[in-house]
Amino acid sequence: MHGGISRKRARRLGVGSLLAAGALAGTAIAGSAGASTRHASATPITIGVSLSLSGDFSADGQAFQRGYELWQTDINKAGGLLGHQVKLDIKSDASNPTQVATNYQDLISSKHVNLLFGPFSTLLTVPASKIAYRFGYAFVEGAGGAPSVFANGLNNVFDVSLPVTDNLVQFAKWIAALPPSQRPKTAAYPTSNDPFTEPQLPPAERILAKAGVKTVYSKVFPAEVTDYTPIADAVAATKAQLVMLGSVDVPTVTAFIQAFAQQHYNPKAFIATGGPDQGATFVSAVGKSNTNGVMVPNGWYPGYNNAASKKMVAEYIKKYGGTPSGVNSDVAEAYSVGQVVAQAVKATGGTDNAKIIKYLHSGVTLQSVQGPVRFDKVGENGAAAAFAFQWQGGNFVQVLPTTDPSSVKMEYPKPVWGS
Repeated sequence: MHGGISRKRARRLGVGSLLAAGALAGTAIAGSAGASTRHASATPITIGVSLSLSGDFSADGQAFQRGYELWQTDINKAGGLLGHQVKLDIKSDASNPTQVATNYQDLISSKHVNLLFGPFSTLLTVPASKIAYRFGYAFVEGAGGAPSVFANGLNNVFDVSLPVTDNLVQFAKWIAALPPSQRPKTAAYPTSNDPFTEPQLPPAERILAKAGVKTVYSKVFPAEVTDYTPIADAVAATKAQLVMLGSVDVPTVTAFIQAFAQQHYNPKAFIATGGPDQGATFVSAVGKSNTNGVMVPNGWYPGYNNAASKKMVAEYIKKYGGTPSGVNSDVAEAYSVGQVVAQAVKATGGTDNAKIIKYLHSGVTLQSVQGPVRFDKVGENGAAAAFAFQWQGGNFVQVLPTTDPSSVKMEYPKPVWGS
């Protein structure tokens, strides 16, 4: 998915097959930012990362860390990058835009890392990408898909996940296609003033307005809000039959659900841009009985039907416990970053960032646990598919697109809260 954040969301292929032909000891690997460096076979390739291990985005940052580390374990088991083991140098940015810039400056200038992975959220990706650009580093990330990330025209930024402006389009089209007797007649669009959430709602609202769904509430609330109850109560008072909530995290969507339940307000459909995809964290926060029918858009889910994704989920459960439904999308987004960078390193024969940037802009289609990745001229993943997911009976299932054999029938209208 982000209190000034972004999330996000692309699919397939095990990393073991990507680097099967690793280079022999002493292979020359071009160094970071275009310089050439010859690594001894025992010298690791170091990848610098800044993550929100504390602060507002800590749950997501910690999930990203797990995703990156799962990828690191798998790539090292497969022989590393071109025969060199991978070392992650992870620094905590405390969910702070100033600190994230400082961290990447240090990773480049003091630590002299070979490569960089992106942080969590659009809020942190924007300043971080500028530092990477200044030093000529490729900046591949999985949770900075808002337009503001690409508005600066930097050629080094690549988001492996679904562009956020497309997140709700699939769902909006499904609602618009319902028979008039079943289609919601009114809709509410509350959203945080966040670069991840705000761009998602207007495209969906336009689709639904053309289908005759009247907007009865469309307001932006500050990301710094600590009490969402008055906002949620105002939405409930409209009795809108559809609610699209621009939420960035579990606490936000939890507050709205609790307020709706207290008001005995149960819309026909409820979809939130972030929060419901957080697996066990979301279930624990809202209670299992309140999850039924709640939806979220994304580019991946734990039951995604491809071998690499299934393998990653199994590895996650073996290491951290839980069930597949408890694995959130942050893990897949981070793992996908590693996969894409690995393929670029193999294809270019080293860690020359200039060559990696050129390769990623070449139009090549890569593969990840989220599926195909093909970057357009600005660095967005033009090959990413949009999905919608719903909680049903304690399980997180895919419901859109309906043409996908992995999708199950959507629960619509949504069951009442607490059922």
